[in-house]
Amino acid sequence: MEVYKCETVEKVVGLLGKYKNDGKIIAGGTDILIDLRNKKLDPKVLIDISSIEELKTIKDNEEFIEIGAGVSFTQIVEDPLFDGSLYGLKKACRLIGSPQIRNKGTIGGNIVHGSPAADSIPPMICLDSILVLESIRGKREISLEKFFKDNNGIGEDELLLYIRFKKPKENEVLSFAKLGLRKALAISRISISTLTEVDSKGKIKDVKVSSGSLGKYPMRELEVEDFLLGKPFTEDILDGSVRILQEVMDNRLAGRSTLPYKRIAVEGILKESLIEGMKI
Repeated sequence: MEVYKCETVEKVVGLLGKYKNDGKIIAGGTDILIDLRNKKLDPKVLIDISSIEELKTIKDNEEFIEIGAGVSFTQIVEDPLFDGSLYGLKKACRLIGSPQIRNKGTIGGNIVHGSPAADSIPPMICLDSILVLESIRGKREISLEKFFKDNNGIGEDELLLYIRFKKPKENEVLSFAKLGLRKALAISRISISTLTEVDSKGKIKDVKVSSGSLGKYPMRELEVEDFLLGKPFTEDILDGSVRILQEVMDNRLAGRSTLPYKRIAVEGILKESLIEGMKI
């Protein structure tokens, strides 16, 4: 196996165009090294992008934020840009694995690896994030939600450049909650992110709810959003939102051995995310 350590996006795109599925990208290596060791992958070429600075930057472009695909979870956790209304993304990244994994693992790898339990994905789905990819054919954009929903994964000759999303509005708050197996190295059993906007009368003016590990891929929970919209933020409404999500799960996860457990656990996770969004 050949290894190329690239310094530019152009070099990576050229190699991907040449080798296609015989070439694999390595950035942090937290997923692909395990797959290589377990012989799940056997590429002819490994393309190291860890030294490409433009992929490791976070840009605040007034209305939008762009996160390079090579940005580590630790970078997000330590960046004050993700305090306040964007705290949900910071919290999700802070709860990923061990400090070593957060230091090496990248936001782009979390997306491209495609795990339904990827913690950083639900907050970015709530933010209507857009993925920007490049190949020798040029650039293309696709929404993160569509990327998972339509199984429209990254092409064999494409490189994920960055993730772009609009900043939350003044009264919007992004929050996140999860339940994992173990505290230090937890892979999520359930995760939920919410983006809520409450009006001056305490009613929910706008809301997005996204889940991880409640289906084949991270997704919006539209039935819960429809139920919450326009309602006051009360305990009864919170309880009602949980019942709606449980009904959705009953259909989506019918026959799964994990359904009874997840049905109970989701109550605390959904409520935690919604309540935290009101407190920030």
